[in-house]
Amino acid sequence: MDKAEIPFLPVTRLAELIKDRTVSPVEVVESYLDRIDLLNDTLHAYLTVCREEALRDASDSEQKLSQGQYLGPLHGVPFAVKDQLNTRGIRTTSGTPIFNDFVPDHDATVITKLKEAGAILLGKLNMTEFGTTSLSHAFETARNPWDAGRFTGGSSSGSGGATAAFMCATSIGEDTGGSIRGPAAWCGLVGIRPSWGRVSRFGLRPGMWSMDTLGPLSRTVEDCALTLQAVAGHDPNDGYTWNMPVPNYRDALDPNLAGKRIGLVREMVHTDLVEPEVRDAVVQAAGVLAELGATVEEVSIPLTSHANTISSVLRVEAPTNYRDLIRNRIKEINHDNRISYLTWSLTPALAYYKALKLRALLRQNILDTLADYDVLVMPTMGTAAPKVEPDPAIDSKENSNRNRTGMTTSFSLASSPALSINCGFTSEGLPIGFQIGAKPFDEQGVFNVAYAYEQATDWHTRRPPI
Repeated sequence: MDKAEIPFLPVTRLAELIKDRTVSPVEVVESYLDRIDLLNDTLHAYLTVCREEALRDASDSEQKLSQGQYLGPLHGVPFAVKDQLNTRGIRTTSGTPIFNDFVPDHDATVITKLKEAGAILLGKLNMTEFGTTSLSHAFETARNPWDAGRFTGGSSSGSGGATAAFMCATSIGEDTGGSIRGPAAWCGLVGIRPSWGRVSRFGLRPGMWSMDTLGPLSRTVEDCALTLQAVAGHDPNDGYTWNMPVPNYRDALDPNLAGKRIGLVREMVHTDLVEPEVRDAVVQAAGVLAELGATVEEVSIPLTSHANTISSVLRVEAPTNYRDLIRNRIKEINHDNRISYLTWSLTPALAYYKALKLRALLRQNILDTLADYDVLVMPTMGTAAPKVEPDPAIDSKENSNRNRTGMTTSFSLASSPALSINCGFTSEGLPIGFQIGAKPFDEQGVFNVAYAYEQATDWHTRRPPI
């Protein structure tokens, strides 16, 4: 086949072609490197491209195939990761020039697992500084392939841009309050925040220890399930991972929604934070689920309206990761983070304590609702991707952390799995995200509802105009 068409294949199809040796891992990696060369100067999705390492690993992958050593459905499949994950011998910046020369001596567990599955690392992806802001980049601002004048969403900005622009087959992001699901929504992807403790965080540069979670951004539900399958599971190096079986997410995908009960969260739909086009698309998506046999009802969880406020207080955890930088190099930290870290450092312990109590109450409200419903649905983001432009409120170039329209935080606070899937486009041709959440460790339930919706619609077949 034409090598230039290889990046546009879903992972599942690419895996078949590699397995039967219709295409070689070397051809696949070369095709993605060509795509990166073509687009990265425009989209700024990659901070580091591992060209030599990827080609070497592709050659090794091809040799294993010739010897009958097939490692599974990710064998020879190129992936990329948010530059918040340690990679042995490859710089890891956490999105800040302060760490521009930091080169870890070990791989994060997620990297190790993907390599063991046969996947090939293409490079490290752009992100907002330290992963604690939504839009503020210390390097070049990552651009959205649906409109290069707009944001991809953060903080896993490069993961969204690179995957949507076919610059990697699948990617890994990190989600604290919505940093996987936001880019998935604004870039038209499938992105899942797994349950807290489902995926190891060993080797992750931290944002907030009580909420940080690693997960995939992919172009289809099946690809996303396949990627999560490879990285999920207990890790002795991370005491917060749960020692429990990991389902075979891909093989267990089931689009049958007959008898499923789905709650449409009223407070997250009927709010001024959600633009009319987004609201209409989400309500229509819920209607598709009803047409497929599910019972869809509006439910009320009032405390979800305050989730972003609760989370903002809990962010007092973030500056504890960088005490020395705050004390000694504060002027080197980008504007939004500098102000945020100083503010969070002054947050009274009593406020943090109260936010923890409110978090526990919100979590219980969500779990109580999920006792009656299989999943809850709502918008992922209240708007489509905004334009990249200076914020008049601050003196900074293309930087802003004023993204108040995220609907993602409730599931983060509940430690629940939540997935964003594309459910349509605005009149300007920008993707809209539909969010599906479930009780902790029911990633399969989330995948199944998303898969049913995907199979009944064609949004996932559209390509960005780049």
